[in-house]
Amino acid sequence: MRLTDVGAEFSVYAGHADAVSLLLIDGPDHGAPRREIPLTERAHGWWFGTIPGVRAGQRYALRSDGPRDAGAGHHYNPDALLLDPYARAIDNQGIATVVTGDFDWSGDVHPQRRWSDTVIYEAHVRGLTMRHPGVPAHLRGTFAGVAHPVVIEHLRSLGVTAIELLPIHALMSESMLVAKGMGNYWGYNSLGFFAPEPRYAAARDAEGILAEFKGMVKLLHQAGIEVLLDVVYNHTAEQGSRGGHTLSWRGLDNRAYYRLDAGGREVDFTGCGNTLDLRHPVVVRQVLDSLRYWVQECHVDGFRFDLAVALGRGRDDAFDPDHAFLVALRSDPILATTKLIAEPWDVGPFGWRTGAFPPPFAEWNDRYRDDVRTFWLTDVAAQFGNHQRHGVRDLATRLAGSADFFAPHDRGPLASVNFVAAHDGFTLADLTAYNEKHNESNGEGNRDGSSHNRSWNHGVEGPSDDQNVLDWRRRAMRNLLGTLLLSQGVPMINAGDEFGRSQHGNNNPYCQDNELTWFNWQHKPWQQALMATTAHLTSLRRQFPVLRQRHFLTGAESSGGVRDVAWYGADGLPMSAAAWDNSATSVLQMLLHSTDPQETGLLLVVNGGINERTVTLPGGSDAAYELLWNSADEWPGEPGPRRGPSPIALAPTTIQVWGCPTPA
Repeated sequence: MRLTDVGAEFSVYAGHADAVSLLLIDGPDHGAPRREIPLTERAHGWWFGTIPGVRAGQRYALRSDGPRDAGAGHHYNPDALLLDPYARAIDNQGIATVVTGDFDWSGDVHPQRRWSDTVIYEAHVRGLTMRHPGVPAHLRGTFAGVAHPVVIEHLRSLGVTAIELLPIHALMSESMLVAKGMGNYWGYNSLGFFAPEPRYAAARDAEGILAEFKGMVKLLHQAGIEVLLDVVYNHTAEQGSRGGHTLSWRGLDNRAYYRLDAGGREVDFTGCGNTLDLRHPVVVRQVLDSLRYWVQECHVDGFRFDLAVALGRGRDDAFDPDHAFLVALRSDPILATTKLIAEPWDVGPFGWRTGAFPPPFAEWNDRYRDDVRTFWLTDVAAQFGNHQRHGVRDLATRLAGSADFFAPHDRGPLASVNFVAAHDGFTLADLTAYNEKHNESNGEGNRDGSSHNRSWNHGVEGPSDDQNVLDWRRRAMRNLLGTLLLSQGVPMINAGDEFGRSQHGNNNPYCQDNELTWFNWQHKPWQQALMATTAHLTSLRRQFPVLRQRHFLTGAESSGGVRDVAWYGADGLPMSAAAWDNSATSVLQMLLHSTDPQETGLLLVVNGGINERTVTLPGGSDAAYELLWNSADEWPGEPGPRRGPSPIALAPTTIQVWGCPTPA
């Protein structure tokens, strides 16, 4: 739809339809009077026409008629009201509204943060602000709430450079949730690819909702924070045709928009009942148009693609890194300059493809998540039972940027978006407090959500008042956050983890729009300390370029005689092959140096063991080191910066960070 001086131009693809008409709805509900106008112009499957007199605020829908042949994949129903797939505004009744989209962008500047400087904060619009006492009540849970000064100040104080919002596209809850009196909280059930979800706005009119979203972006940009959108182009809210809905795409051209088998049934690579067919040029164009709209008209800075493998499955259903959509995205002059992040899996055959996406994509690195959790949680737990462990090799690989996944495709460490927790799964705090998921409140008999979390409850399932248990848990949280923010790659913080937010063991709260998922901003002293630790770690990341490399560390000696990385054992000597291969090895030292003599090097000293260790720092007693962080301390900086001597006493399950000059 496009407004003109005399009215509006409407165009919609319905390649197998026999007739398409536009309904102008002159009232606030489904029963309002309607004027039906046939779209008589047709070319290459597109139906279009200019309707005089249409202005902003006009509500409208579509009808289409055509063959009714489920075996051929056709589900036309002339009685169904259909959404315009390009609608810029969709109300709570699922009706499109014409908007101008006018907004004053004067003074707006994209922060254009380099990947190497990026720290991502993954958050939900509602969860972030629904209980924030500093946000006015009428703005809580809204775009305006996210842009409120107290929220922006929190993000800035943490060192966050980009906020990644869970889906903000207009959505519809699944029928099975509605029947239980629940709804889709996360939002991975898109009803439109161009319209913001109205429930996330304090404004009530369509024009105001869109303006509120844009205003949020502008204010975040003023604070130097980029806005990334989690986008769902792999499936839609229509679910499967058997028991699903006919809302838009299915009623216009089911066979064009969705992947179907020879019997006209949906091919489901998403676990959501349908899969959009990005082999079809019209679907590819729609997704690209949507992405360009959010960049050009709404000034967002990038995207995280949900179940991205489903977007790159070709004619034979196999993933193809040179799929037409991925090529188009990479070569588009607008989109190729934004931040593009793939969730590199789906639920189809051979759907796990971490490391397989082409540049300039970055990817969520699930192997990073798993290996870091294993080292700090399950391997620590194993020591109390004298069970088999994994050693330090995998941890070292993740600290160094995951070259095993990304180097073979000529990509650097910045292709790895590192995380230890995300919206999907246990929070950071729950990783340290629960061995098992507790999803009973979802109403699915605790069958939903992953059962393989690599978590450890430290001897007590759930809340505990045992101070020893709490001390171990809180140190584990600091170790997980410290590893995340000291690793090569791009760190992503799960919102709320900076103050130890719990979801009481629910690792799949997709349907929990309540205090389980809404952040509690009344923080105890230990939570304040964890926030200070997070801010201190991001400060170290900014301060030391050796933590933000664009190229993989090689360990090779430069012309100036400096190695960018060297690995040492507890004895201060280079790690031996036997130590690397020994699953009982728990101490690792990672010495980072820059070829720039003006830059300070760093030494990361890790003890994954449950006993105190005596550790000799590299270079022996003559080396000058300054302690910058010790995860054994609840507050950063305690007991204050100090210089070695070496050897040092390294507490159980601890990371220490030492500053050291670059060798002359």
